[in-house]
Amino acid sequence: MSLLVKTIVRFILFILFQFYVLDKIQLHQMVTPYLYFLFILWLPFKMKRGWLMLMGFALGFALDSFRHHPGFHAAACVLIAYVRPFLVNLMIPQEGFETNYEAPSVKSMGGLLPYMIFAGTLCLLHNTWLFLLEAWQFGNVWYFVVKTLLSTAVSLVLIIITELIFVRKQKFKTNTI
Repeated sequence: MSLLVKTIVRFILFILFQFYVLDKIQLHQMVTPYLYFLFILWLPFKMKRGWLMLMGFALGFALDSFRHHPGFHAAACVLIAYVRPFLVNLMIPQEGFETNYEAPSVKSMGGLLPYMIFAGTLCLLHNTWLFLLEAWQFGNVWYFVVKTLLSTAVSLVLIIITELIFVRKQKFKTNTI
């Protein structure tokens, strides 16, 4: 399957799963499970930042259209799409992991811990910005902090489960011809 078709299918499945399954789950008023932004994390290493941000905007705008929100998810997705290349450069050794693998995964990042730091940082950033935009105030700081941390923890558990269920096969490319 070509990369374009795979990306389009993932985009549609993540949006539909988020809206029709995860948004219907009521764990607690302080826990909101989000998994749709994993689409941005799974985009290829070689994708330019402008395209990442455009894909992030499209993803967030699609979810905002379903949920009738005025751009909250679009803003959060554009933010993590902007930060993602910086984080990849910090987390991946410069010896060439990103040239040998196509996209971020447990295998390409060098293990579960580095991948979870990568995913956790972007998840925390996404949830912080999203909940700040939704609340638009710091009236009850503890509610904001607890909701952000609990939602991030639940989202990370969902990311681990998704990574275990949908193992993405990535070939190690060598520099030899």
